[in-house]
Amino acid sequence: MTLLEAREVGFAYRGGAPVLSGVSVAVTAGRNLALVGESGAGKSTLLRLLLGLARPSTGEVLFDGRPLRPGRDQEFRRSVQPVFQDPYSSLDPRQRVDRIVSEPLRAMRIGARDEIGDRVAETLRAVGLPADAARRYPHEFSGGQRQRIAIARAIVCEPRILLADEPVSALDVTTRVRLVELLRELKATRELTLVMVSHDLAVVSALCDEIAVLDGGRIVEQGASAAVLGSPTHPHTRRLVASVPRLRRDTGPAAS
Repeated sequence: MTLLEAREVGFAYRGGAPVLSGVSVAVTAGRNLALVGESGAGKSTLLRLLLGLARPSTGEVLFDGRPLRPGRDQEFRRSVQPVFQDPYSSLDPRQRVDRIVSEPLRAMRIGARDEIGDRVAETLRAVGLPADAARRYPHEFSGGQRQRIAIARAIVCEPRILLADEPVSALDVTTRVRLVELLRELKATRELTLVMVSHDLAVVSALCDEIAVLDGGRIVEQGASAAVLGSPTHPHTRRLVASVPRLRRDTGPAAS
């Protein structure tokens, strides 16, 4: 089942050269998708289009088979949630964690006031944070814990899709591994589908079932992770894989 789709989308900033040209990707329920490529390839711009934060210059974005109308579609707002790269800047330092995590519920008027506290507590437990986290402030937590708070905020309204822009790149290696395991667990327990921008092919190999490789604003190769990483056909993909000599080509979501 296709949840979210970009059809032949193009995008250019006013007066600028095209950032994306003729890009088509489909997000299938239960199949994590990675958008990979070098800096400036158009990955984050494509993610912004899928989030409804920008409108394509050409082509269209579809949600549940209908043209995306993010400002007027309550189901889209609830079903598609973002996780950003930097846990230090994505959380309001003036707000307690319970206010940060409950913000989507309050914004979409989901649940009565007494239910919201219970949902926040349950969600914090789901991402591995202690019970007293709700009453504390972001500066009291490590980088990995802050990203867990950001993930809790994203999943508290029980979305179907997480759109994540380099969600573990700002973290040290050990913390990155733990966050990858958490995202794997959430996929299984909450039936989440992840769309992730990443330059880390080891993380992609561990988390994602499908890959779309961008170069110069176009998709040059896409398919199952094992096939694309194990036997890349496009020269750009070959260069990306060759730049990660320790990437285990026998590792992927199906083998985890």
